[in-house]
Amino acid sequence: MDDSAGDDQVKQPFLTTHHGVLYDADCLDILGRMRPEVVDTVFADPPFNLGKDYKNGYNDTVARAEYLAWCRKWILECCRILKPGGAFFLYATPELAVRFAQIMEERLKFRHWIALTMKGTYPRGNKLYPAHYALLYYTKGTPRVFNKLRLPIETCRHCGKELRDYGGHRDKMNSEGVNLTDFWVDTSPNRHKKFKVRPGVNELKMVIPERAILISTKPGDVVFDPFGGGGSTYQAAEKLHRNWIGTELYDSIHIRERLKENYSLFPAQEPRFEFEGLFTHEDKQDPVLRRIERQGVSARTVTHLS
Repeated sequence: MDDSAGDDQVKQPFLTTHHGVLYDADCLDILGRMRPEVVDTVFADPPFNLGKDYKNGYNDTVARAEYLAWCRKWILECCRILKPGGAFFLYATPELAVRFAQIMEERLKFRHWIALTMKGTYPRGNKLYPAHYALLYYTKGTPRVFNKLRLPIETCRHCGKELRDYGGHRDKMNSEGVNLTDFWVDTSPNRHKKFKVRPGVNELKMVIPERAILISTKPGDVVFDPFGGGGSTYQAAEKLHRNWIGTELYDSIHIRERLKENYSLFPAQEPRFEFEGLFTHEDKQDPVLRRIERQGVSARTVTHLS
């Protein structure tokens, strides 16, 4: 939670792909150098300050006031870089979502509180059994893009038959499936090591950022994720041909390995979009974001992925 936007240390992107750029840097450092209203969608899955062990040295237990003050900074910065009509999706526990929503309301328009099923959670004292997390969906004014998504009709995994008769009107339903609602039942975190990038850490299923991107963007739009984590947002953006900017302070190596596994590695591949235009003009820009020199760049410093 280091607010280091004034640091003048030169820093190059950790990796680039055809569609994206990842900085192994504090999100506030990069956000502070981005121009206003340049991003189409923000997707954020921040740490929740619950004492979680991320296996990377990150301290997930700080004073509550400090944590909330830090959240206010990056949330408002994300609002600032969002284009008119752009979308902001913020994943959080219900308790935090209530607080985050108050901040987002200062700049954005409420669209949905999407409830995401979290199977396998545990009781916490004298409270109801927690069974969902929140995905807040706000836009900067009227949405510029809103794509209606459909899901396949649910079938029994044993017999293959459809689970519902839809009130006897099945024959009148759209052949492409049922409309996506604000209650998602296929979103429990990846807990099995087979599906995780970081050993010992529960990770967000790619379907969550993938749907957010599909709802709110068109191919070629720009997505920003300030907390890369396991890299699910970046993989989804690559898959859907959306451009992306990301920051991750601790687990960039895991993200690189994830993208290498899914996309062939080339030694000199650069982004196909002008990512520099998202930042302040070069003659006024901090050296941290100046264009990578085409000659003599260390292979250790920057990795290019196709």
